[in-house]
Amino acid sequence: MSHAGAPQEMSARVKGPLTGEAHVPGDKSISHRSLILGAMAVGKTTITGLLEGEDVLDTAKAMRAFGAEVSRDADGVWSVHGVGTGGFAEPDRVIDCGNSGTGVRLVMGAVATCPISVTFTGDASLCSRPMARVTDPLALFGTQAVGRSGGRLPMTLVGAADPVPVRYVVPVPSAQVKSAVLLAGLNAPGRTVVIEKEATRDHTERMLAGFGAEISTEVTEEGRVITLTGQPELKPQAIVVPRDPSSAAFPVCAALIVPGSDVLVPNIGLNPTRAGLFETLREMGADLTYENPREEGGEPVADLRAKYSPDMQGISVPPERAASMIDEYPILSVVAANASGRTEMRGVAELRVKESDRIEAMATGLLANGVSVEAGDDWWIVEGAGPGSVAGGATVETHLDHRIAMSFLCLSLASQDPVVVDDAGPIATSFPIFRNLMEALGATFQTES
Repeated sequence: MSHAGAPQEMSARVKGPLTGEAHVPGDKSISHRSLILGAMAVGKTTITGLLEGEDVLDTAKAMRAFGAEVSRDADGVWSVHGVGTGGFAEPDRVIDCGNSGTGVRLVMGAVATCPISVTFTGDASLCSRPMARVTDPLALFGTQAVGRSGGRLPMTLVGAADPVPVRYVVPVPSAQVKSAVLLAGLNAPGRTVVIEKEATRDHTERMLAGFGAEISTEVTEEGRVITLTGQPELKPQAIVVPRDPSSAAFPVCAALIVPGSDVLVPNIGLNPTRAGLFETLREMGADLTYENPREEGGEPVADLRAKYSPDMQGISVPPERAASMIDEYPILSVVAANASGRTEMRGVAELRVKESDRIEAMATGLLANGVSVEAGDDWWIVEGAGPGSVAGGATVETHLDHRIAMSFLCLSLASQDPVVVDDAGPIATSFPIFRNLMEALGATFQTES
């Protein structure tokens, strides 16, 4: 599935239960960070299990453009020969980050304190997304940014020649903003401090410590205070990327709503800052269990077993849980449509500035397929009528958003009539094997182009 070319209409159905093992790709968040920190280390970093979706491959291309040697061997192991902290060279071309908001924001942070100029662009979706939330704190280091109106791409960053450390309070929960500031702080003298009032995914902090950076975290009355000492020599690592919980969400949730299903999803990262969806599903009454819990590469991991769960009930999801499951609200709303009663999702304004306005996209698509939905600025409510209650039959707009496409294809598996997505192409950005994986479990797909 590629997001290039003509839109690809698609729907999905089942002839029976979903069964078997679903081997989802490596974690996208950790894959991006592995490439970037490997490029900022001195020596050779190896990465096993890298997600080879378009988003991550665009980050790999960016690291090459900055002078790092990035390659993949025949066994799928990636090698990154880094150039050291502050060692990025000025690229001779525009850096195209495709569809990836994570990729562009993290890379902006990594180059912000290097004395180089870099122009960033992306696809139509990425070029419509706000970048000021990152460029504003980067300006505190001395970085300059010039882009289109509204702080949109294409945008040129002029790195700070004499960066200064900063103390920054993240105004809204965002792991991307926090990580961009920390990556910029690597090449600033002294201590850079980031304060987040609500904890977000902590992969960057964990990986910085693994690469040898001096970093500490303390919970105070201000919030979670992260302190990074700048200008370290990062040590190369051998990284094994856990499998992506955001990708696991789709086969897990599909199994919960398709009668008779029993699906095992092995080796899923269960970092507490990422596992909010699974906690929520269990609170709804989902038959979802963790098998063989363990730790790999400093991250908690387990095998997830999901079985059809006809007795799920709607709940009110705690707003403070949003940061740990922000990408999973679209697929949660699909489960909510097949549960009984009201599921309330609040404190999710971040969803309006993702690859698409995900609140609007999900609410509009669910309503078109016969589901009762209410929505506001930072919330939406799904009134579920129980298993098999979704009428389906409508075509929904994905707005070039991979998670919207996959969510409605999962809804189609359990709806009375097929749900058609207007373009399944963007799925390749994060989950290129989605169709093959779901077909192996028992789903079938129909394409119109």
